[in-house]
Order: sequence, then C-alpha cells, then structure tokens
Amino acid sequence: MSITTLAFFGITLLAILWHLRATKPAASSKPRPVSCPRCRAPVPAGAASCPKCAAPMQVFEMVRAPVAQAAAEATGEPKALVRADMCVGCGTCVGACPEPGAITLRGKLAVVDDALCKGHGECVRGCPVGAILVTRGAAVNRVTVPMLDENFQTNVPGLYIAGELGGRGLIKNAVNEGKMAMEHVARSLRPGSRRADGIATAVDVVIVGSGPAGLSAGLEALRAGLSYVVLEQGSLSDTVRKYPRHKLLLAEPVRIPMYGDLWVADGSKETLLQVWETIVADTGLDVRTGEKVQQVKREGLVFRVETANSAYLARRVVLAMGRRGSPRRLGVPGEGKDHVFYDIVEMEAFAGKRMVVVGGGDSAVESALGLANQKGTTVALSYRGDAFQRIAERNREKIERAIASGKVTPYFKSQVHEIRDDVVVLEHEGQSTILPADYVVVRIGGEAPYAFLERLGVRIVEKDVPIPQSQARAG
Repeated sequence: MSITTLAFFGITLLAILWHLRATKPAASSKPRPVSCPRCRAPVPAGAASCPKCAAPMQVFEMVRAPVAQAAAEATGEPKALVRADMCVGCGTCVGACPEPGAITLRGKLAVVDDALCKGHGECVRGCPVGAILVTRGAAVNRVTVPMLDENFQTNVPGLYIAGELGGRGLIKNAVNEGKMAMEHVARSLRPGSRRADGIATAVDVVIVGSGPAGLSAGLEALRAGLSYVVLEQGSLSDTVRKYPRHKLLLAEPVRIPMYGDLWVADGSKETLLQVWETIVADTGLDVRTGEKVQQVKREGLVFRVETANSAYLARRVVLAMGRRGSPRRLGVPGEGKDHVFYDIVEMEAFAGKRMVVVGGGDSAVESALGLANQKGTTVALSYRGDAFQRIAERNREKIERAIASGKVTPYFKSQVHEIRDDVVVLEHEGQSTILPADYVVVRIGGEAPYAFLERLGVRIVEKDVPIPQSQARAG
C-alpha cells in the first residue's frame, strides 16, 4: 500500500513539474546576445556598439536585413511610422504633411499622432533621410539596395559600396561605413600580397566620391598606409556644398555611436565644410576634383577606373557616391553658380525666396509643389514642352491646383538661356524673358546610380528592414 501511495505522489509531482516547465516563459523570449559581424565578439542585446571593437551595431542593419519575399496582403489603415534611430529632427515632414497636427516635432524627433494620420505618405516623400515609412501592419521598411556583405563588399569581389549609395542616409552612418569598408580593404591587402597582380602601376584602392563616406574611407586608407586616390566629379563634398548658404545641418541622431575619424557635429554647412577642408589640407589627403568616373571594369586581377580625364588601375574600388546619381546639366552660362541646385532635401530652407524650377517631370513638379508650400516663396516653373506629358496623376492634379491658385507660375515652351546672380534669362515662345531668382532648381533627369552599378555586375535587391518597436515612434 505504501509503495502504491509513494508511486502515486511521485507521478503527481512529475506531472506538476512538467506542467510548470511547459507554462514557464521560454528563456528564448529574453533578448539574446548577438555576435559582432566585424570581430565576432558577443554583443549584449540592445547594445549600441560592440564592447570589443567599438563597431556600431546600427551600421550592419541594412546588410543583415533579409532579401524581401513576395509581399503579403496588407491589412489595416495605413499609418506613418518614424524611425527614432534615423530621424534628425529637421522638421521637413511637418511642413509636408497635409493633415494639421498629424506629425509634430518634439525636440529632435518627429512624432506621429495615429488619430490624425491619414497615411498620405507626403511625409515619406519629404523626409531627406528616409526615416519615415507608411505601414499597414508590421513595421518593415522595404528598400531597393545593392547587395552587400558585412564588410560592405558587393557580389563583385574587391568592389565596395559605402554611404548613401548603399541605402543609408545620415552623415554619421556614411562616416562609419567608409572607415569600416576601408578597414576590410586593408585586411584583404596583406603585406606581401599587394604586388601579386604583377602591376606596379596599380594603386591599392580608388575611392569614388568625396562626401563623408569617401573622405572617411580616404583617411583610413591614409592611416593604413595604402596607396590610394579619391576621385570626385565635382568639388570637395559636392553634395554638402550644394546645400543652401548657412543651412543648418543636423548630422545625426545622438544615439548612433561615432566610429570613423571624420569630424561630424550639428552646424552650418560652411562650418562642416571648413573643418573637412582643414582635415584634407592638414593630412594631405589626395582628393582629385573634376574627375567624373565614367566606367569601372575588371582587367584580370585589377580594376580599370576611367574618368573623363584619366584612367587608374586599382586592386580595390570603394564607391562612395550619392544615391541620386549624376544629374543632367543644362549646358548654359551660370549653371555652376552657388545658388543653382540639382537636388533639394529641405524645402523650408527656401521660405520667402524667389525660386525658379527647371523641368517637367515628376521630380521637377514635386520640387515646385514643395517650394510653393513654403511661407512667402514664389515659384516659377520653366519647361520646354507645351504641357506636362509624363507625370503621375496625383502630381498632375496637385500642380494644376497650384497653377490655378497662383502658387506656381508655369512657363511652357521655354528654355533657360543664362543664369545670372539674381535672375534667369529664358527663351519663352520666341522671346527673351527675365525671371527674378534667388535660387534655381534644375530637375531634368540624369543617370541613375543603380543602372551604373548593374553594368558593373552588382546585384540590386529589395530588402525588408525591420523596425524594432523600441526604435519606432507613432502616436
């Protein structure tokens, strides 16, 4: 009898223990440490950087994101979502949103009110750093990017991409990626292996672009003792230089750790450029301006990089170009002046100014509409056609309303003849017309950078970049 009783209690105890184990929250529900892609050291969950090598974890987010699968059917009402880890607090989205109060600025972060947000997506188009998306369900941002590994190397061995071209905006991200890509270049060119190709005239690396990613990569190449050259199609840091005069640059969210050596802080574009120019002068960094790269191709063990003026042989190539590609030029006197822009990212910088926009496609129309919404701004739109032929219907409706209300003045059948300091001279319907202009925005197309990459054999993919709820701010 006693044996039966003990057996009964033993079975009961085992059943209780099994039930408790089954109902206990799984250990896997706790955040697990991840390994650093750079040095493979364990990184505590939620840590901003690797405790061993100091690499910022955010820099790997895009390259580690999965390639997108077929999109599932979306459910729910569309709502805007702001990435707190990417928002720089510029406020462009607030002015772009047609719903008053739906998105507001709180300190250095844009915040969405779900009750007021209608999911129009105007804030997405207005955001200069890609920090906003519209979602119906899971917080996932689908982006088109070149396929890169964790060293920022493409599927073409020896060809790297850093900065905005890789899909990530923000100056600090570009600085970090440029340095880390060059560190891998240096490791791949171990002592004794640099002359294995038998070409003494080849440099170790050619860097294309002198923005924050290119300068950061160049400084690391200089520090590592590599032979290198930085090629820039315009002037030093041409993208930053083309911002409006005295524009305040919000370099990055404060939560992104700094890894590269290039100085970055909030300030005017003049301050940032002056510091970078001083760094280039003091270090002797070899930056060759006016060298637009036209072709990159493999020749045996090296790359041949051709510009309009020269040709270079390189064992490695780092592409640190902008994502917008090479804009098409007008070919008229004055288009190189400081008040002429081929892209704009923050419309409010032009509030109260006299603007002339050149072009008739979606980008030109969207620029004209954005500028027309700024307080006190007058907008003239010059287009050589007699009507808008190839624009999205939503843009057609908006531009027609803007023209009817007098916010935008169109000049169809016109061409720019000359750009002066404060006026634009048009040939309009056979007559010379002079338009007052504080700034000129030229949006007439250009060569898309992804087409250039595909000619090099770089694989372009769509990725779903998840947004952790701790990094999202909505309502």
